[in-house]
Amino acid sequence: MTGTGAELAELRAQVAALQAERAALAAHLADRGEELAVAARMLRARAATMTSVVDAITEQSVVGTDHDGVVRVWNPGAERLLGLPRAEVVRRRRITDFLLPEELGDRGLDAVVAVAAEHGSDVRDWTHVAADGSRRTVSVAVTPRADDDGCSAGWTFVGTDMTEARAAERLKEQFVALVSHELRTPLSSVLGYLELVLDDPDLDEEPRRHLGTVQRNAARLERLVGDLLFTAQVEAGRFVLAPGDADLAAVVHAAGESASVTAAAAGVTLTVTAPGSGPVVPGDAMRLGQAVDNLVSNAVKFTPRGGRVQVGLDAGAAEVRITVRDTGVGLPRAERADLGTRFTRGAGAVRSGVPGVGLGLSITRAIAGAHGGRLELAGDEGRGTTATLVLPLSTPLLR
Repeated sequence: MTGTGAELAELRAQVAALQAERAALAAHLADRGEELAVAARMLRARAATMTSVVDAITEQSVVGTDHDGVVRVWNPGAERLLGLPRAEVVRRRRITDFLLPEELGDRGLDAVVAVAAEHGSDVRDWTHVAADGSRRTVSVAVTPRADDDGCSAGWTFVGTDMTEARAAERLKEQFVALVSHELRTPLSSVLGYLELVLDDPDLDEEPRRHLGTVQRNAARLERLVGDLLFTAQVEAGRFVLAPGDADLAAVVHAAGESASVTAAAAGVTLTVTAPGSGPVVPGDAMRLGQAVDNLVSNAVKFTPRGGRVQVGLDAGAAEVRITVRDTGVGLPRAERADLGTRFTRGAGAVRSGVPGVGLGLSITRAIAGAHGGRLELAGDEGRGTTATLVLPLSTPLLR
């Protein structure tokens, strides 16, 4: 009996321990249940917030899809852009149903998301076809979409309707090209007749001087018209280079020689440091000469009397650097990003009354890019500017 009583007591103790453990587990489960309920409420609130934010975006279309492009998110902006309500699209249509088949080609959805898959995002124009058959030019930002667990769930497409903006850009370019062509014809005639008159040996000195002034300003206007035509070609994607071999030393020396008279008249010391010949790069020698001419003439123009302009040529193993340094008005850091954009001029140039319309750097940058190179600008306001044209030694022409 004694042994049996001890066993019963031990069993009762084990039962009591199990009951206590069960009570603790029940309490823990209750706590966890409450935590899960709170988490679920937070997720629902976050989802509701995200939905309200997406629905509040009416100027951009926001479309979320799964990996196959099937639409899962369709905001009011998408409804307005493409003319279909959410109920008719979500889980029923693919994003590619609204894109121009000619632009997708044989790749389908991959044509739209491949860059974003590799680099994390992509922004480019795509033609969208609305429910009524109308076409819209849309700038689409594509990014991967994740679910609540952070796993890949598909793609997000944020579109901005650029139809009117792109049409305005085309009209602007057409206007610039038309006006430039219309101006070039009479200018050529004016310059031709001026040359004939100035060649007359019996022309008196005073009218010769006046006609010389007219000739210089007409030539300046002709250069401006040429620059406008060139930038219009760049913007329209019709910028064509004449491939060949360009001796950069010859290009640099020619730019220095062309600017020497202007520099001397302005009281600016111009020095050129370059070998007699070479290096030779694949490129359009005339356009490269135009780019270097722009940099040197800009440096002279923005340097006050008594200042210095230094032009140098350095060749490395893979690239060549043509550097133009001046002691002129300088370049504020805040303006560097905008300089090189068409019709953009630095504040220092405007304050100093230096003539110009802001085309030189944009032309130089376009020429550099077409040769696989780049234009670098450095300097501080009041402390001069350094402009560097960097060109690869072996990269073929891009255009």
